[in-house]
Amino acid sequence: MNRTTTSLFPWEHPAQTELEDLLAAHVRAGDFPCVGAKSALAHGTLEVLACNAIDSAWDDLRIHDGLLRWAEHYRREPGLFRSYAVIFEGPTGLSESAFEAALWERVQSLSDKDVWRGQDYDRRVSDDPGDPHFSLSFGGEAYFVVGLHPRACRPARRFARPALVFNLHDQFEMLRAAGKYEGLREKILLRDEQLAGSRNPMLARHGDASEARQYSGRAVDPDWRCPFHYKGEA
Repeated sequence: MNRTTTSLFPWEHPAQTELEDLLAAHVRAGDFPCVGAKSALAHGTLEVLACNAIDSAWDDLRIHDGLLRWAEHYRREPGLFRSYAVIFEGPTGLSESAFEAALWERVQSLSDKDVWRGQDYDRRVSDDPGDPHFSLSFGGEAYFVVGLHPRACRPARRFARPALVFNLHDQFEMLRAAGKYEGLREKILLRDEQLAGSRNPMLARHGDASEARQYSGRAVDPDWRCPFHYKGEA
């Protein structure tokens, strides 16, 4: 598993190694359903950034700097199964709703910093969270976010610490172009069903429904409205 060092923030959080090892053990577990994450771990392309608290803006500049670097590196060397995992020491007792609120606070702050630092939105996706083609964008690359936390109702989203795993959207397009997306998606769904006893009702293909509904892992109502607002130029 790679270490994260950034140009602006080269210092390492005291819990870096502990949280790296925690995630590695979680992903290696036999019943963990995401085979993409397993592949990223096996190939050393699952990178971890340890941070303080998901309900605090303390580490947001560090996180954003890492996302910019991750996007730049991907453009130089594109490839499958790469994830940038931001793991927070706490709080570990957040309810699903509280975790969801903290997730969108961090996402909004990171997006605002993207605008502040003059980054263009990836126009292969929409910046409107109500649009079926929505994805987040950092450093000009679209990202899909997977939230993990201790009190998640879905076992696949249950992890000892709050975490945000950023996956580059272009990887999914590469899988589609190679005719491998549907097979991989079905394999993950089957493994998730074996773990939880049912398939996740929130999962949808990009373009069928907004992926914003999937980020936190909470089962949201049909009338749920995403709190995210892109503040850059439309």
